[in-house]
Amino acid sequence: MFEILKNFESKYNTLKKKGLRIEGLSMIDPKRKKHVIMISKPFLFDNRQLPKVYEGLEVKSKIEGGLPEEFKFDKEAIKKEYVWAPNKFEKYVDRCSEEIRKQFGNPAMSRKEMLDALAFGNFEEHKKKSLQMMQEGKIPPFKLN
Repeated sequence: MFEILKNFESKYNTLKKKGLRIEGLSMIDPKRKKHVIMISKPFLFDNRQLPKVYEGLEVKSKIEGGLPEEFKFDKEAIKKEYVWAPNKFEKYVDRCSEEIRKQFGNPAMSRKEMLDALAFGNFEEHKKKSLQMMQEGKIPPFKLN
């Protein structure tokens, strides 16, 4: 398993310049002995550059540093508000598209590309999954747009 982590580190080492921190292996389910690769990264990071699974291990990430105003929340509101609601990504991209293009070094980046980069690699998939979780009552209701 440590070999997988070493391979992951060498393959994605160049992303460290963009704020990626590889924290190591973590056991998330002791009963099933399920391990994951834990990483941390800034909010403004192109998630399309990272896999969701690497050599059989899930890649779990957390955001390091501050969040844009669209995503800030009150600790009490966490049960009433879905932090990663799709409309928040859209509002942020619409408000900060020039800053995002500059950060990613791509002046021709489209709105869809920015949404995909920020929303875990695929915005439409995130939106669909979020709507499903909302309907199942797993996350608080949110508005689209």
